Amino acid sequence: MPGTSPATTDAATPRRVRVLFVGEAVTLAHVTRPLVLARALDPRTFEVSVAWDARYNALLGTLPPYREIDSIPSARFLASLAKGAPLYDVDTLLGYVTADLRLLDEVKPDVVVGDFRLSLSISARLAGVRYLTLTNAYWSPYARQRFPMPDLPIARRLGVTLAHPLFRVARPFAFALHTRPLNAVRRVHGLPSLGYDLRRVYTDADEVLYADVPELVPTFDLPATHHYLGPILWSPAVPRPTWWERVPEDRPIVYVTLGSSGRADLLSLVLRGLADLPVTVLAATAGRTSLADMPANAFAADFLPGEEAAARAKLVVCNGGSPTTQQALSAGVPVLGVASNMDQYLNMEAVRRAGAGELVRAGSVSSATIRQAASKLLASADAATAAKTLAGVFARRRPERTFASILRGTPFVPKGGVHSECLDGSAQEPLLQRLGRS
Repeated sequence: MPGTSPATTDAATPRRVRVLFVGEAVTLAHVTRPLVLARALDPRTFEVSVAWDARYNALLGTLPPYREIDSIPSARFLASLAKGAPLYDVDTLLGYVTADLRLLDEVKPDVVVGDFRLSLSISARLAGVRYLTLTNAYWSPYARQRFPMPDLPIARRLGVTLAHPLFRVARPFAFALHTRPLNAVRRVHGLPSLGYDLRRVYTDADEVLYADVPELVPTFDLPATHHYLGPILWSPAVPRPTWWERVPEDRPIVYVTLGSSGRADLLSLVLRGLADLPVTVLAATAGRTSLADMPANAFAADFLPGEEAAARAKLVVCNGGSPTTQQALSAGVPVLGVASNMDQYLNMEAVRRAGAGELVRAGSVSSATIRQAASKLLASADAATAAKTLAGVFARRRPERTFASILRGTPFVPKGGVHSECLDGSAQEPLLQRLGRS
C-alpha cells in the first residue's frame, strides 16, 4: 500500500499516519469542514496535507501543507443547482479522477478524506487508499427523509401548490439522472454501478462521516462504517470590522448572511424586511454583492467572524445551509432560512421539525415575508428554548476527537477497492498498529 514506509529509523516508533484532505471548492463549506478537522489532528500522530481549488484560500489563514486541485467554477455549480440539472458531466468527472490519481500518487496517503469530491469514490479505490467522506446526515440512505420541493423552474412557472405533486412523481427519476455521470465513469474504470439513488452516490466511501447530530437528523439501521461527528464550526480568518465595538446593544441583534451558496441578490431584500423592526442588523455579504442603500439599523462587511456574530444575536438569517445554521444553534439562537436548493431545504426541514427555526422560500420571498417570519421568531420563547436545547446537544459532541478516534481504528483496504462491508474480521486491524510494524 502506498505511504507505509517508516518515517523514522527507530523501528519501535510507529510512523505518523499520512492523511490527505480533499475539498470540492464549489462552496466554502466543502473546504472549511476538512480544514477544521485537518488542523485538529495531533501532528505527533498524523502527517496532514490538504488539497483543493485556491479560490477561498484568502479566507482560510495559514494552511497545512497544501496542493492545488481544480474544481468546476462555483457559478456553474450554483447554476446547475438552480435548474435541478446534474452537477457534473462525464468529461468533468473523468478529469477529476485523473487529477485525483496524480495527487494520491504524489502524497501517498494512508487515508484520504473528501468533502463532496465525488470522484474519490473511484480514484481512492483505484489507488488502494482508504477513503472517508464528509457529508450531512440528511443525504444518508439511512435517513427517513421526505424531499421538499426546492426552487426549481417548474415551481416558479406553476407555483408550489401545482408543481409539488409533479415533483413527488419526478423526483426519483431526477435523482437517477444525477447518478448517471458518476456511474458511467465507474464503468470506464471497471467499478460497479452505485445504482440510481443519489444518496448512495453522495455517501459511497469506506467510512461516512456526518457533520450532524442524530437528535436533529436521525437515521435508522446505520452501518458501523457510518458515524455522526457533530457540527464542524468555522469562521473566516478576517479581522473584525471597525464598527464591531460600536454596535448598540439596546436592541436585539440579527445576524444576516447568505453565504457562498445562497441567493446573493436577495440580501438587500432581507435587509429591507428587517429595516422597520426594532433590531440591529449585522450583515455579511461574502463579497458577492454591494449594498447601495443600507438601512439605518444595519452594519455590513464582506465577512464577519460568524461564530461571534451568532453568539451576539437573538436571530440568525441565512441561506438555510448547515454551516451557518449550526453556528446559530451552537449559540442557542433560532434560525430563519431563506432556502433555494435541495440541500438547504433538507437542512431547514430538520431545524423546523426541531422547533428551532423557520423556512421561507427564496423563490417567492418578499420583504414582508422576511419581516413577518423574523418578528415571529424573535417573539417565540419556544424557538429560543428549542435552539438552546440543541446548543446543549451540540456542546456534548467533539467532532475533532471523534474523527481522530475513527482514524485510529481505520481498517486496511487492499488495493482493488474492496468495500468496508466486505472486509472480514482479519482485515479490521487498526491502521496505527499496522504502521507501527511497517
